[in-house]
Amino acid sequence: MHFWMISDRIAFSARLLAWFDRHGRHDLPWQHPRTPYRVWLSEIMLQQTQVATVIPYFLRFIERFPTLPDLAAASTDDVMAHWAGLGYYARARNLHAAAKACVNGHGGELPRDIEALHALPGIGRSTAGAILSQAWNDRFAILDGNVKRVLARFHGIAGWPGLPAVEKQLWALAEQHLRDVPDGRQADYTQAQMDFGATLCTRARPACAVCPLQDDCVARREGLVDALPTSKPSKQLPEREATALWLENPAGDILLQRRPETGIWASLWTLPQADTDADMRDWFAREAKGDYDAAETLPVVVHTFSHYRLYLQPLRLRKVALRERVRDNDGPVSSTGQALRWVARGELATLGLPAPIRKLLGN
Repeated sequence: MHFWMISDRIAFSARLLAWFDRHGRHDLPWQHPRTPYRVWLSEIMLQQTQVATVIPYFLRFIERFPTLPDLAAASTDDVMAHWAGLGYYARARNLHAAAKACVNGHGGELPRDIEALHALPGIGRSTAGAILSQAWNDRFAILDGNVKRVLARFHGIAGWPGLPAVEKQLWALAEQHLRDVPDGRQADYTQAQMDFGATLCTRARPACAVCPLQDDCVARREGLVDALPTSKPSKQLPEREATALWLENPAGDILLQRRPETGIWASLWTLPQADTDADMRDWFAREAKGDYDAAETLPVVVHTFSHYRLYLQPLRLRKVALRERVRDNDGPVSSTGQALRWVARGELATLGLPAPIRKLLGN
């Protein structure tokens, strides 16, 4: 680990703020107004997603759910429909759960307390710090992916940042630099770190020639820019296969099934799916009336999750009817207890569907 004098730490924060004042992003929609609710929503959306992608989703989301109590009072379907396409759907479920927790335990507002924030679903230490610093100008450090990359390069910290020992070093450095940020500029400093990592000290081809930190950057001095931060140890992504049924009734409505509350695509509406063709055939025999062998075989859909790659074989069958079964509020219930629902094509946009399924259905 490389240790720096106080003057270096002052130079780090001062130079970063000076760069931000000239080149940072000052007109993001969640900055005007910069309320705790809008900051929180943006921070969750920006996890593993780029700013350009997030902006239109944020604007639609905030129009539909303008306040935290509005979000808490919304249905799961409504929340998921406005999140669909952003991916990493656990973020949306945690966002909804956290909103309800704030209504029940914090008077309908986000708590201005690091421990209380951290205790809410989906809010980790860095996200809590980002909310407090940007919404209230409180002095809290952040350590998202961009900041980890900048600090690893500037201080020459080797080792994958996901390792606890390496992450501990980076948190200590983030806290050190934080001490020298002028009062009242904490929100700007937090945004500056994120902007700097996202636009200048990028993962590939960083703009070192115009970097305000280049004179003291260990990675640049020692030729380690491409090597830092250390990459995660690689392992081959497992592959899985599954079959999905695109069923339509005589009116042309599409049968959707709600996924369980945990696991992949949790709580979203999707096509009935099974791990094997035999399992899909058995499901069809229990639930529907029609000729399974007459189904049209569509091109395979390939979708990569964080921990495996899915090869989904869709089969399309028209003029299908369901067997009579117990109903719940969403419609018929399958033999596995999952809700089934006939949905008109024009209504698909009102439901939360996984992006590859939405694309498959042409919506």
